[in-house]
Amino acid sequence: LALAREIPQADASTQAGKWEKNRFMGVEITGKTLGVIGCGNIGSIVADRALGLRMKVIAFDPFLSPERAKDIGVEKAELDELLKRADFITLHTPLTDKTRNIIDATAFAKMKQGVRIINCARGGLVDEPALVDALNSKKVAGAAFDVFVEEPATSNVLFGLPNVICTPHLGAATTEAQENVALQVAEQMSDYLLHGAISNAVNFPSITAEEAPKLRPFIELAEKLGSFAGQLTETGIAKVQITYEGHVAEMKIKALTSAVLSGLLRPMLGTVNVVSAPVVAKERGMVVDEIVRTAQSDYESLITVAVTTERQERSVSGTVYADGKPRLVDIKGIRVDAEFGKSMIYITNEDKPGFIGHFAGLLGDARINIATFHLGRTKQGGDAIALVEVDGAVPEDVLAKVQALPQVKQAKALAF
Repeated sequence: LALAREIPQADASTQAGKWEKNRFMGVEITGKTLGVIGCGNIGSIVADRALGLRMKVIAFDPFLSPERAKDIGVEKAELDELLKRADFITLHTPLTDKTRNIIDATAFAKMKQGVRIINCARGGLVDEPALVDALNSKKVAGAAFDVFVEEPATSNVLFGLPNVICTPHLGAATTEAQENVALQVAEQMSDYLLHGAISNAVNFPSITAEEAPKLRPFIELAEKLGSFAGQLTETGIAKVQITYEGHVAEMKIKALTSAVLSGLLRPMLGTVNVVSAPVVAKERGMVVDEIVRTAQSDYESLITVAVTTERQERSVSGTVYADGKPRLVDIKGIRVDAEFGKSMIYITNEDKPGFIGHFAGLLGDARINIATFHLGRTKQGGDAIALVEVDGAVPEDVLAKVQALPQVKQAKALAF
């Protein structure tokens, strides 16, 4: 609202003894299109407020289901479409490798003339020098920032520009917010000291001392299975089905499901943990199904994570061997037997001669050492997968060369 009507600038001018009524010509909010990037808890609240002001709201969030979008009254859109259509753009997403500089020079070029940008989420989501250029060229009519790349921000490239509003990270600086936080802390500590109840733990689910030793390796397995699926998923997730078979089906599966969802959502949302993941999944309208089968399959315990997106379905299964280490045993119905390495390359390809030689040659030329190499296929000449652990991160240019091999359908770098 302050950005649309230039309220801070008009206040400073008036208190300086000027009466520049014709200088501050703003725009109306009603009827304008608001683009919300990140439609979780805060993003959906902003959308609700904007709808109350009779704005049209479009939202980009890979984890927002079409059903959830309909429920909260917003139109789900891809990022490029949002950039082209929005009159105002507001960001409400965590800062991750995927969201860093999500608004950069390329993004500004796709926006309509006279767009206005608001960032009250995290510094680093917007490329600040690129924003300065867009403001100077009048592509962006104004910007309002509560967060900056470096904080405390005693100096910044945005400071001093006439069409920019800056505040010192005041998002939670209200009397009510501070009181609510203090009350929550006191109530949760009271519950723990009086009843032993643990709620909102940052790094551990609610598990008793007796359950912990048996459950801990399966929590690690569940988180890594979710991470495997999450790192390969780039479109909105509609449904997650988690199947527990054998002995693991008799354990506390809610903690395991939280671990799966944490691993699944973290590649995109960054700060998600085992406590917040189920809430975040619910906010995004994701359907989470748990299936329990106490009868054993080929393994004493088996966890299978099946993810359904708007475009495809993929599944991955794993178990814990006697050594306590989690292992992958099935990917998309193809048998494998692999540990989770720190840095890995996952490849889907056609089962044709020459692939392994060309692939290994590319890594050798790049001086990337192969630690382990696991192969699987549906049938001779059919679809195949390769899961390769390497020493160190895989550069983007090397991954691009692997992707360009004629037999390769997909090549993805994974980190665990």
